[in-house]
Amino acid sequence: MSSLFIVIIATSIAGLAMPLGGLLARVEHFQSRWLEEEIRHAVMAFGGGALLSAVGLVLVPESIHHVPVWLASVSFLGGSVAFMALDMFLKKNKTPASQLAAMLADFIPESIALGAAIAINSPSSYLLAALIALQNIPEGFNAYRELATSPKYKAGKILAIFFALALLGPVAGISGYLWLSDYHVLLSIIMLAASGGILYSVFQDIAPQVKLEAHWFPPMGAVLGFLLGVMGFMLTR
Repeated sequence: MSSLFIVIIATSIAGLAMPLGGLLARVEHFQSRWLEEEIRHAVMAFGGGALLSAVGLVLVPESIHHVPVWLASVSFLGGSVAFMALDMFLKKNKTPASQLAAMLADFIPESIALGAAIAINSPSSYLLAALIALQNIPEGFNAYRELATSPKYKAGKILAIFFALALLGPVAGISGYLWLSDYHVLLSIIMLAASGGILYSVFQDIAPQVKLEAHWFPPMGAVLGFLLGVMGFMLTR
């Protein structure tokens, strides 16, 4: 199997995790049984844990070897500021799509990084692919529930949007594979900017929604999400 075909398959699977999360959120008859408050919060926490593991185990470690400290710092902070500006813009315009924007803002650069990682046969490429898919399921779940609060977005329309956006994964992955695998500095900047943005999103949007008074299970979702990343990292060493 050619490396380019692997990029297409890996990024497609990771992208399809978004509508899968949306489908899980749409299953209304589950809500009386297991989609209760604790489970929904645990799903959000799991996504946060997976995002943190992607940052801490793949994106930052893979990128800091190719750039000086000052450029790494500027890239990381620049990504977080860009996410903050996007968040402020969406809130100001009362757009019910902050979760969707955050999902895309980390999915696209991660897919670019994945394509480049597969091109250079990086041992962390499959771990990155798995983490992207893992985080896209709860992100798709949360984005669906957020969009569903608006009367403009019916269930079918939301899922159609998610399926269409999933196609951006292979496009970004192929771009990284064909054009960025030899540009280590540029790729490192993209990965660090994505890391800064992800970290902002985790503590701005995800972590505040996880806590429930007199409930202790939801934070374990974050622990499990990060633990899966650690296990994958150790298995690929």
